[in-house]
Parts: sequence; structure tokens; C-alpha cells
Amino acid sequence: MANTYTQIHIQFVFAVKFRDGLIHSSFKDELYQYIVGIIKNNNHKLLAINGMPDHIHVFIGMRPTQSVSDLLQDIKGNSSKWINEKKFLKAKFEWQEGYGAFSYSKSQVNSVIDYIKNQEKHHAVKTFRDEYLEFLNLFEIDYDDRYIFKEPT
Repeated sequence: MANTYTQIHIQFVFAVKFRDGLIHSSFKDELYQYIVGIIKNNNHKLLAINGMPDHIHVFIGMRPTQSVSDLLQDIKGNSSKWINEKKFLKAKFEWQEGYGAFSYSKSQVNSVIDYIKNQEKHHAVKTFRDEYLEFLNLFEIDYDDRYIFKEPT
């Protein structure tokens, strides 16, 4: 669209179903590249991607031509299908329902990128659930605890 100018930075956080640690190092980089391809094919700009075996953080510069929910449906649906077709796992892979989406100003971009790059360091001292609740509280998002990503049992 002519004369449309935007600056939208969004971090997405989503988890493996049941918070199982199924994102193995043997295919993690390939998975991230596949997700990057989906983001680029939808004309968004990847700023950072990283995660842990049970969840992923994706930070993008988002174009206003697509809704957040449509993009996440594309990322989660196609990446889980890809993982299953590649037979990286013996069991069926699925993402947990839902996601977090958090917006940032231009001045925060570098610190968010650094945060995402250092996931292993953060999770050495903080659980994913604690991290996620911290995001929800920091961004003053009302939530129902019944639907928050639970710790694996």
C-alpha cells in the first residue's frame, strides 16, 4: 500500500505440546531455518530466533499485511507438519495451543535480540513458566492461570 509506513516489532513465544523437550539439537537449527523461511515468505523481517527444547522465541519486524494469528497459525502448523514429515521424532510432534505476542519499541530491539540469543543462560536460573508469567505481568496482560503453559509432570 502506497504511503503506508510502519514500525512493528513483536516477540512471539510458543511451546511444544505438554511442554515436552522435543526440539532436539540434532534438528533445532534446521527447524529455525524453516520457521525463518515462513516468516520471510510472509514478507516479515526476522530479528532473532532461539529457544529451548520445550519452547521457542521469535522476534520479527512485522508488516501490517497479515494478522498475528494468521502468521502464528502458518508458523506452527507448517513447522509441526514439516517436523513430522522429516520423521525427526518417533512420536507425533505438536505445538501447544496458544502463544504469547509482545510488542516493543525501536529502542528496545537490541535488548530483546540479546535476550533471545541468551535463552540457555536465562533458563539456567528461571523456568519457562516463570519467564512467561513475567512477560504477562510486565506487559500487564490479563490471563487465566488454567491456560498458562504448565510445567511438565
